[in-house]
Amino acid sequence: MSWYVRVLKKYAEFNGRARRTEYWTFFLVNFVVTAVLGFLEGLVGGPGILALLYGLAVLVPTLAVGLRRLHDTDRSGWWTLIAFVPVIGAIVLLVFLIQDGQPGASRYGPDPKQVPA
Repeated sequence: MSWYVRVLKKYAEFNGRARRTEYWTFFLVNFVVTAVLGFLEGLVGGPGILALLYGLAVLVPTLAVGLRRLHDTDRSGWWTLIAFVPVIGAIVLLVFLIQDGQPGASRYGPDPKQVPA
């Protein structure tokens, strides 16, 4: 849970690097929260507005941590736009996000595995 809170604290920080653990923990928590909100609204017959509002609330932190994750693999944040290429783009972006980070310092900052938390 600390990884999730860490991303929210750096909600608009697009510079630097993010470890795989930071990105994927944030992704998993977002997925679970959205699923639970959708399920609860489905039970009461709501229009699904809670999950939408939550998604909008975490949109900027999600973009920021995604860009920092790409920086950790020594790629520009502009690679996020490849997701707009049907099918292949999403697969390529997923591969980039899964890869281990560049060891040592890079043009985007120090190695987050070596920086004390």
